[in-house]
Amino acid sequence: MLAAHKLDITRGDRRLFGDITLELRPGTLLLVTGSNGSGKTSLLRALCGLLLPSAGEVRWQNANIRSLREEYWRHLAYIGHSNALKDELSAAENLGVLCALSGVHTGPEQQRQALADFGLAGRERLPAKALSQGQRRRTALARLSLCGTLPLWILDEPFAALDSAAVSRMQSVVGAHLADGGMVVMTTHQEVPIVAPAMRELDLDGFGR
Repeated sequence: MLAAHKLDITRGDRRLFGDITLELRPGTLLLVTGSNGSGKTSLLRALCGLLLPSAGEVRWQNANIRSLREEYWRHLAYIGHSNALKDELSAAENLGVLCALSGVHTGPEQQRQALADFGLAGRERLPAKALSQGQRRRTALARLSLCGTLPLWILDEPFAALDSAAVSRMQSVVGAHLADGGMVVMTTHQEVPIVAPAMRELDLDGFGR
């Protein structure tokens, strides 16, 4: 359902990688690895349609994502390095906004439960600026508990700044999504085992020029 064909990305005058071709089917976890500067984040942004490759294309259900635009984004949950939280909004309000931007409409009780599942019970009404970095990350990730209907998740270092309980919760959420036929593309520096019907690894160090 998600495919990249001969993808090439250049930043400035440096070619990060080239000639990447991949296909991702339901139930598959794609783990993107590589050294710092190899282009992991750039690849994820290209797969989301947020970065234009210098060559090649990304396709969703056999259509170029550049032509699909919003239609493609309605099937996608992307969480990058930035948590994309508004400092003045509460954790629950931020969660509601993030879900709504993905076309997923939630109520207060759903938001409260999702935050509680990520260890944020009692902090739902705190403004994001009052949360620690780990709590902000968990607020952003709690969105995944409510976005299981979106088939494609693209996650950049989702385990960063998480404690052991939150890591365990993320393992469960991602594993359940894959078991239900979802697809996940993920970068991580941590060795966190995830049960998946199918798993692939793409090492970008082998594609640099």
